[in-house]
Amino acid sequence: MGDRENTLEAVAAVAAAEAAAHAPVVEIEGLWSVFHNAGVDVVIHKDLDLVVPRGEVLTIVGGSGSGKTVLLRQILGLNTPARGTVTVLGKPAERLGAHGASSRVGMLFQHGALFSAFTVLDNIAFALRELKCLPDDLIRDAALLKLQMVGLEVRHAHKMPAELSGGMIKRVALARALIMDPPLLLLDEPTAGLDPDSSDGFCTLLRSLHRELGLTVVMVTHDLDTLFELSTRVAVVADQRIIVNAPPREVVAFPHPFIHDFFLGERGQRAMELLREYPFTV
Repeated sequence: MGDRENTLEAVAAVAAAEAAAHAPVVEIEGLWSVFHNAGVDVVIHKDLDLVVPRGEVLTIVGGSGSGKTVLLRQILGLNTPARGTVTVLGKPAERLGAHGASSRVGMLFQHGALFSAFTVLDNIAFALRELKCLPDDLIRDAALLKLQMVGLEVRHAHKMPAELSGGMIKRVALARALIMDPPLLLLDEPTAGLDPDSSDGFCTLLRSLHRELGLTVVMVTHDLDTLFELSTRVAVVADQRIIVNAPPREVVAFPHPFIHDFFLGERGQRAMELLREYPFTV
C-alpha cells in the first residue's frame, strides 16, 4: 500500500509540474483600474482581460493615458484593482507586491532608476544584499556574472552611475533586474533615450537573453523598431480594454482607428520592414 501511495504521489507531482509549465505566466481577468481625482472616479481599464503565455515577448501599446504603465504596476502588485483579478506565476499579484517581487519578477524602468550613490556593482547586488542571508563574496560573484551577461566588462563594476553612458545605464539596470533570476521580466520603454546604434545593440541583447534564459517578457514601448524586432505578440489597449492580443502581423491587420494611425503611418511603414527580417517565433 505504501508503494502504491508513493507512486500516486509521484504521478500527481509530475502532473502538477506539467500543468504549471503550461499555465499562463500572467492572467488578468475582468480588470477595472479606477483612480480618484478631485472627488471624481476616473476609470482607466474596464473589464480588461489579458493572458501572457510562458516564453512570449508581449508588447503592450496604446494611446497616451490608456494605462499601459498602470498595467505593469498591476502585474507587479503595486496597484490594487478596483475589480477583477491579476494572477502572476500562479499567485495573486498583490502577494508579489507585499512580499517583494524581485525574486519572481524583474523590472527595468524607463530611465534605469539606478541608485546614484551606489556603484554599478552595488546597484546590481542590491536585491541579494537585502536578503541578508548570503555571504558577500557570493553576492559579488553573482553581480559580476550578471554584469558580464549584459555585455559590460568587469572594469565598470566600481563606476558610479554618473560616469555611465545612457546605453550602459540601461544594461546595468537590466543586470539588476535579472540578479534574482526571475522567470518574468517587465520592461518600460527599454530603448527610450538611446541612439539608434545603442538601441539596436540593446534589442539584440534582450533577444539573446530571452532565448538563453527562457524568460517571459512583458514590455511597454512606443518605439516601433523595438516592437517589431522583439515582440512575439502585441496587446493593444484602447477603449479601456485589450482590443486585440496577437502576433504583430495579425495586430497590424486588425480594424481599429488607433491601430491604423499607430502602425500604418509613415513611421510605422518604415518600422514594418523588420517583419520581413524577424519571424517572431518563441
